[in-house]
This record gives sequence, structure tokens and C-alpha cells, in this order.
Amino acid sequence: MELHNHIPIYQRLTDYYRKEIITQNLKAGSKIDSINKIMSRHNVSRETAKRVLKGLMDEKLVISQPGKGTFINSTAELNDIWGMVIPFYSSNIEQLIIHLHHQAKLNNHRLEYYLHYNNPDEEMNLIGKLIQRGYKAIIVVPNHDESSTGSFYRHLIPGNTKIILADNTMSGSYFNCAIQSYDLGVKRAIDYITSKHSGNYLLINNENWQGKNLVFELMKQTFDLIIEAKHPNLKLFHVSDINELTADFFHQNNIRGVLSIQDSISIRLISRLKAWGFSIPEDLTVVSYGNTELTKIFSPAITVVDCKYEEMASNIAHLIKYDLDRKSRQIIIQPELIVRET
Repeated sequence: MELHNHIPIYQRLTDYYRKEIITQNLKAGSKIDSINKIMSRHNVSRETAKRVLKGLMDEKLVISQPGKGTFINSTAELNDIWGMVIPFYSSNIEQLIIHLHHQAKLNNHRLEYYLHYNNPDEEMNLIGKLIQRGYKAIIVVPNHDESSTGSFYRHLIPGNTKIILADNTMSGSYFNCAIQSYDLGVKRAIDYITSKHSGNYLLINNENWQGKNLVFELMKQTFDLIIEAKHPNLKLFHVSDINELTADFFHQNNIRGVLSIQDSISIRLISRLKAWGFSIPEDLTVVSYGNTELTKIFSPAITVVDCKYEEMASNIAHLIKYDLDRKSRQIIIQPELIVRET
């Protein structure tokens, strides 16, 4: 346990046990250290040990069973709230949130969302907290190195709370999933881009995604494989920050098609291309991955791979509402290309 001298010892210990419970290192229904065990394990007084257990009881994290001991509480009363845990806030995720708000309202629930900032520890911590608070369901858009939380999900005991993984790359998950077929979406974008212009192509990542990004890696791999198989003489470039791009970059590398994996970035890119003197779609084709309302009202209206967030939200609501024989289900959304003006 990490020590901070300015924090009282009873508070440090309470925080330690709380984290162990929330992250499910101490499982629901299991026995927590007794007063004597806390005293000997952490070299503290009886009064301090009693204060730690009382604090955990006051938070309803543990319950006392006379004559048996103190146990991790596994009987959280469910409330009418859907929690959503997301890695960051973006125009694409906002679109999914809008549709989930609507679905929650239709089912007489409300939706609350929490940011984990692509931090796997914070992601796991938030999920544990929401389970302890008795949320009806938790919808998780995982951090973008999903392998870092794989063991957590495999061993997670959600009790009566429904866990739904959304918009991620996990396959064979132990929980219900509503995910996109990213490879199909990329294929449809590439087929369209390459049919319009012959040249080299550019894939733009989201610079807000820190660390290894499995979604982007999957999309890049698909893009690379298709270009190599169908257009071996052409080259794929990729960047993670549009601020790296210049007019010279597009001219010197003969970029004739762009796929951006977030709508807000697509809008910024098109604005810059126009300022650099490019005509769209005459000089190059731009396709955005998302189909948020921004792409319809921006001029020129942006050609998109439609993530079908409304369909995803409807499927998530269905997974929450029905037990479905308590078996994990994986619903795969099939993205569609919508051709507009870019």
C-alpha cells in the first residue's frame, strides 16, 4: 500500500480496501480482513482497524454477519440508471450518447456518462464503482488498448448489473457486445475512394487517442491489406495529427483520397484543404468515419461511413431489457457508405 504521510492512516487503509473491493480484487461475497487481521497486517491499533471497517460499512461496501465476520456486499439494490463509461468525448461518441439518452428515456431510465480518459485503471475503477452503486446497466466504450483490461473483464462479477461493451474490438467477450464491423466499413470506404481517383491515400487517426489504439490499428491493417492486394503500386500514408499535414505533403505524395476516422477531424481537414487551394472532390476524395449530424450540415456535405449509432443504441437497449437466456451475445453492426459531396 502506498503511503501518504499527510493522510490519516485510517483513511489510507479505507481507501486501500475500497479500491480492492471496487476493482474486484476482493470479490463480492468474500470475507474481508477482520479487525485483528487489519491490526496485524498493517501494524495499526484496534481503534484504527475498527474505524476502517465502520467506514466501509457506512459506504455499504461491506456488511457484517454476526458470528461469521464481515463480507463484501453483493446485494446492491438496482436503480433506474444506465451508466456509460467512455474514453473521451468526441463528436462520434456524442452521437452514440444522444441515441442512448433516447433509448434510456423510452425505458423509463436515465443515462449518465463518465470519462476514463483512455486510462485502463480509471476504466476498471469506474465500472467497479457503478456496480457497487447498483446501476441497472453499464455501457462501456473501452480504452483503446483493450488488451490491458482483458483479464479484468474475464473475471468481473457484475451481479445484477448488465455490462454491455460497445464500439470496441473485443471478440469472444464474456459480456454482451454491440460492435461495429470496422473492416467492412474501411473496405467500403476504400472501394469508393479508389474508384474516384488514382494516386496515393491517407488515413487520419484521432490525435486525442493516447497510447496504443487497437481500433486504429485494425483499420490501418485492413486499409494496408486491401491496398496491397488490389492496388500494389499505390501507397498508404497515415498520420495521427492533422497539424502535421501541409499543402506540400498532399502535392508531393500525390494524395488523392483520404479516410478520417472522426467527423470533427474531417471538417477541420476539408477547411484546410480548401484554404490550400484544393477542390473537393475534383482533386481528391474525402470520406469520414462516423456520420454525425455535423457531416450533413457542413458544406460540402461529407461522404461518410455510417456507424449506425442509432441501430447500435437500439441493440444495446434490447440487451439491457431482456435476459436473453443469460447468454452473452455479440451484435455486429454493418457500417454503410453514404455518398455526399466530398
